[in-house]
Amino acid sequence: MALNGERSALSGLSDLRKEKAEEKENLWKKILGEVQSSERNKLPSCKSVLVLGDNESGKTTLIAKLQGNEDPKKGSGLEYAYIDVRDEYRDDHTRLSVWVLDGDPKHAELLEFAVNADNLEHTLVLLTVSMTAPWGIMDQLHTWASTLQDHIDKINLDPDKFKDRQDKMARLWQDYVEPGDELEAGSPMKRSSRNLENDDEPVLPLPENVLTRNLGLHVIVVVTKTDYMSILEKDFDYKEEHFDFIQQSIRKFCLQYGAALFYTSVKEDKNCDLLYKYLVHKIYNFPFRTPALVVEKDAVFIPAGWDNDKKIAILYENMHTMSPDDYYTDVIVKPQVVRKAVAREVEVQAEDEQAFLARHQAQLQAGGPGAPNATQGRQESPLRQSPAVQKTSDRRVSSTGTPNQIGSPKKIESTKPGVAGANEGVLANFFNSLLSKKTGTNAPAPGAIKTNEKAAMRSDAAAELDRLTRSKKPTAANSSPETNNSSEC
Repeated sequence: MALNGERSALSGLSDLRKEKAEEKENLWKKILGEVQSSERNKLPSCKSVLVLGDNESGKTTLIAKLQGNEDPKKGSGLEYAYIDVRDEYRDDHTRLSVWVLDGDPKHAELLEFAVNADNLEHTLVLLTVSMTAPWGIMDQLHTWASTLQDHIDKINLDPDKFKDRQDKMARLWQDYVEPGDELEAGSPMKRSSRNLENDDEPVLPLPENVLTRNLGLHVIVVVTKTDYMSILEKDFDYKEEHFDFIQQSIRKFCLQYGAALFYTSVKEDKNCDLLYKYLVHKIYNFPFRTPALVVEKDAVFIPAGWDNDKKIAILYENMHTMSPDDYYTDVIVKPQVVRKAVAREVEVQAEDEQAFLARHQAQLQAGGPGAPNATQGRQESPLRQSPAVQKTSDRRVSSTGTPNQIGSPKKIESTKPGVAGANEGVLANFFNSLLSKKTGTNAPAPGAIKTNEKAAMRSDAAAELDRLTRSKKPTAANSSPETNNSSEC
């Protein structure tokens, strides 16, 4: 009996241990399940945006605006950046990777680092063109779309998975509902992508010209620098019909690729915030309730799934001098760049220094034109004030006592010594001393030349000083009218 009791006690103990172990295992499973469920609700970090476009199309500036960066830095090749995305409702945030490819087509091989078989379904593509060169918009769009198509064809994709991606893009286009027009969930009349969770339903036939080139990716066409439209109107004589023609051509392209369309201007901050909201709506399924905007020509927004041929045909009504079927570059013609003739400066051959000095020396000695002459009065400078506009300090009252009468300016007598021709000898000696530096053939040693020059200059200066001293007394005597009369007698 004792043995049976011990056995039953041991079995009960083992059962208790098993229960505790099961409870512990269940607890870990519960924690694991909670973590997994919370991970599902978190924003994924594998999403990315690929930006394609020509150089100077505004790719870097646009991404910097979406980042909130006021000092964008241009890179080369394949540039990487990221955008901080926050979910205010779930208090969560993540980073959206951004790949910006250089506008040179030779860098197209770098696309393998941005788009591959693993992340194709998590990638959104921005095709950027600029309104500063509207004549090249369509060629650029077709070039970059073809480049992306060629890259996708090179990727080793599972055909079934890629077909599923294409079907999903077609289904999203069909399921678009204008904000405010949604019906109740389960209504047989319309299906909303917000209520549609079953992707196994067959794809309905698409309208004509819609998704004829399905890349299996979300595509957004962004026309940047729309503030340049005013310059096109002013300097290139663009009319409303030209902008309508450009818009209808781009919208037809968007129909082929199932793309949305944005007209943006970073300079005037048009549609930049709306583009960010639409990006996170397409990538993270954030709510988005902005309808299509087609009223303002420089702030157009057309979501994917909204447009069709009938809506585009409304633009045809304003085209009077062109047809929507005209070739694009025949209507939007690239202007001929007229190069302004650059007036080249005439090369002036500088005169040799010694020839210049010799010529002026000859003029001084011969008393030729331009040389100061003692027999002529000093030429008045054209900048000198005329007697009628002399300053108040130079005005004087005449001897007759008539007030406010302006006296005539003093006349310079050419016969006075030291006035006009006094410096002639000094100037001649100065030019002679300069000429003797280089032209003297049998010149003495440099030290002797300097000594002779200094002596000559000192003697000339002394002679001039004596002449100026002697001329002071006659000049002072001539200042009074009485002295002048006695000298003349």
